[in-house]
Amino acid sequence: EPMTGYTMLRNGGVGNGGQPWVLRWSSRIRLTWLSFTLFIILVFFPLIAHYYLTTIDDADDAGKRIFGPRTGNELCEVKHVQDLCRIRESVSEELLQLEAKRQELNSEIAKLNLKIEACKKSIENAKQDLLQLKNVISQTEHSYKELMAQNQPKLSLPIRLLPDKDDATFPLPKSNRNCRLHNCFDYSRCPLTSGFPVYVYNSDDYPFGSSLDPLIKQAFEATVRTNVYVTENANIACVYIVLAGEMQEPVMPKPTELEQQLHSLPYWRTDGHNHLIINLSRKSETQNFLYNISTGRAMVAQSTFYDAQYRPGFDIVVSPLVHAMSEPNFLEIPPQVPVKRKYLFSFQGEKIESLRSSLQEVRSFEEEIEGNAPADYDDRIITTLKAVQDSKLDFVLVEFTCKNQPKASLPTEWALCGERDDRLELLKLSTFALIITPGDTRLVISAGCTMRLFEALEVGAIPVVLGEQVQLPYNDVIRWNEAALIIPKPRITEVHFLLRSISDNDLLAMRRQGRFLWETYFSTSDNVFSTVLAVIRTRIQIPAAPIREEPAVEIPHRSGKAAGTDPNMADNGDLDLGPVETEPPYASPRYLRNFTLTAMDIYRNWNSAPGPFHLFPYTPFDPILPSEAKFLGSGTGFRPIGGGAGGSGKEFQAALGGNVPREQFTVVMLTYEREEVLMNSLERLNGLPYLNKVVVVWNSPKLPSEDLLWPDIGVPIMVVRTEKNSLNNRFLPWDEIETEAILSIDDDAHLRHDEIMFGFRVWREARDRIVGFPGRYHAWDIPHQSWLYNSNYSCELSMVLTGAAFFHKYYAYLYSYVMPQAIRDMVDEYINCEDIAMNFLVSHLTRKPPIKVTSRWTFRCPGCPQALSHDDSHFHERHKCINFFVRVYGYMPLLYTQFRVDSVLFKTRLPHDKTKCFKFI
Repeated sequence: EPMTGYTMLRNGGVGNGGQPWVLRWSSRIRLTWLSFTLFIILVFFPLIAHYYLTTIDDADDAGKRIFGPRTGNELCEVKHVQDLCRIRESVSEELLQLEAKRQELNSEIAKLNLKIEACKKSIENAKQDLLQLKNVISQTEHSYKELMAQNQPKLSLPIRLLPDKDDATFPLPKSNRNCRLHNCFDYSRCPLTSGFPVYVYNSDDYPFGSSLDPLIKQAFEATVRTNVYVTENANIACVYIVLAGEMQEPVMPKPTELEQQLHSLPYWRTDGHNHLIINLSRKSETQNFLYNISTGRAMVAQSTFYDAQYRPGFDIVVSPLVHAMSEPNFLEIPPQVPVKRKYLFSFQGEKIESLRSSLQEVRSFEEEIEGNAPADYDDRIITTLKAVQDSKLDFVLVEFTCKNQPKASLPTEWALCGERDDRLELLKLSTFALIITPGDTRLVISAGCTMRLFEALEVGAIPVVLGEQVQLPYNDVIRWNEAALIIPKPRITEVHFLLRSISDNDLLAMRRQGRFLWETYFSTSDNVFSTVLAVIRTRIQIPAAPIREEPAVEIPHRSGKAAGTDPNMADNGDLDLGPVETEPPYASPRYLRNFTLTAMDIYRNWNSAPGPFHLFPYTPFDPILPSEAKFLGSGTGFRPIGGGAGGSGKEFQAALGGNVPREQFTVVMLTYEREEVLMNSLERLNGLPYLNKVVVVWNSPKLPSEDLLWPDIGVPIMVVRTEKNSLNNRFLPWDEIETEAILSIDDDAHLRHDEIMFGFRVWREARDRIVGFPGRYHAWDIPHQSWLYNSNYSCELSMVLTGAAFFHKYYAYLYSYVMPQAIRDMVDEYINCEDIAMNFLVSHLTRKPPIKVTSRWTFRCPGCPQALSHDDSHFHERHKCINFFVRVYGYMPLLYTQFRVDSVLFKTRLPHDKTKCFKFI
């Protein structure tokens, strides 16, 4: 077997003829030589190289030196080294310059530190001066209060008297029929500061409650639940009210039973003083079941009274409750124009029983009626009216016999004919509606007469009442001669001449006032009940409860952004209408005639409003008394010494003027998700004189951005959150508005300060009107027989857009709480027309057009996003709004005017095609 190499080595290198010692020797020689060679290379070669280099540098010939040091000029001769040299020189120069600048800055810092120290000392001195000024102001205010306290009488509120259940010391009158307020009403239960609490008996707790008409009972209970005067605490009540009618005849209790039930009321107190028994009639045939019942000292309110039963100034004649559980439909009411209708006058009725036969009846109080039987003029009336109809000088319609069965009526009373809808259709065609009082003059008013009066006022037929002895509803507080003609029966032959002689303007005024009375005091159960309470409260001279204000829910926001100065705002031209300094926020004084208004202005309050609205006042007033007196809120006529020295130009510019020298206004700005536009508009209000506050009505459901920084304009900015997106929110009477003057302005409106101040001064001279900048007008479209809205430039206007206009806060209450809901619904439906609605309202109430100031026809800011008015459907919707509003009001209340107010210091440039416009200065 052959031997491997590995085996041969282990055996001493013995192989096929090889010699082991020769191989071992040659291997050792190779390793030794290799090690020696590496040693020589690593040790001796560096030594030789070092020696060689050092000997070359030591040579005498300088030109032969290779590694020795050289001079700077020699180095710069190399190209790439030259660049490095230039960089070094440049850096050296920059370092020198920076060092010089550093020294200069250190010098300036030292100077600024000295200035900072000086400013700190000045700030400390200013703080000391400010503290001293605050102390002086505080002392001055304290002295002012002391002077005011010395000059004003110190009055304390009267002690509240609680009623005594027995009241045994209350003096008795000779007869209950002689009851008047002074001898049958306990004033101690009704202090001036009591708030007029009223307690209403629950009719279900008493037997007669089951006999009441269900509709009247339900309507009455619904009204009581929402009335502000009703209280559940009978111990503090001023008046106690019990509903005793209308009763259903099949289950009507006997007079003696009803009398016992009334006298057993828990707070009747033997004679029923301070009680009011209400007998509401829903039908013309309502019976006077209280005639044979002893009501004691309780007041009675019903639609039918006999002379022996009625106590003037104590009892109340109320209107019938026709719309018990329904609201009147304004769209079904005929318009008030044209003034003249088809028939000059109309009458339908049938006299069931003559006067002679009625006098032969036996009544329980007949023996107490003094005097002879009155003359019966009804035959003469029938003859005269038939003669007028036969003459055909005018279209008249008189019918003295009903085609169908007449309604039930009292003796000598003219019964109604036909159904209610048929009677209304005839009255819609009649200019006048004749109302013939009962032949028995001892029947001072009947349910049939009040029903005829109600229907005539409802459809705009002017009532003509034949019989001056009649007691119309609420006769002691309503001036009926402004809405109706009351003519004695002996003048029946002159009636035709009298009706033809009345001018169209007077007819329209009487029709408008009649509709106002109907809508305010007759139309609904709420109005009837509120009117009855207001009559009693006015008689005893207790001020009304204040109207509620809209609570403002503030949206938290961050402010502090310094408002810039807009050069357009600072440029006021040649006019400076603001004072040099601005006053801190100052609220308008509250109305100070709360306890004298009802005593001094009864007739003016109840009758002076020319329109059909249930007017609410600006501050605590009667919630049903319409009056221009509400605008006297701060107009006391007081002027300090020297306040009238405003005749010269300089003083005129610096003073606000007017009889109320200290007054401010509130800006109400409506916005919807336009934060940038809103911020710019708020900044433009910075420094505006007489600005009290800015109320931003946030009309979007999305809250403002959390990082939005609101500008600081020197007055509070209140951001109010609304329940829904509605343009009606612009006119809500927010409780944060503390001034009478409101500047309604859009978030993209662009007005200069001098223009705003001029508008404010003009408004102060016409506080009951809208004063603004852009004017618009309405026009009659002859082809389509409808009204149009027009925004073209014109010399005539009838509206002022409320996107930039001043108005009284009084109108905010009327718009939000009084104006028909149908108008506000129309505004929400179209998201449009709220400015037209406000112009309709103010013109309707004042019968005056708005006032336009300056020559502006637009107020939009340049570059702002497009508003709703740029939509193509905008004008079509406004056409529809105007025609709808006219139907609701019954006529067109807007009035044209060519009047415009400009300052003598304004330089107005009129276009060439508008030079024919008159400018009133």
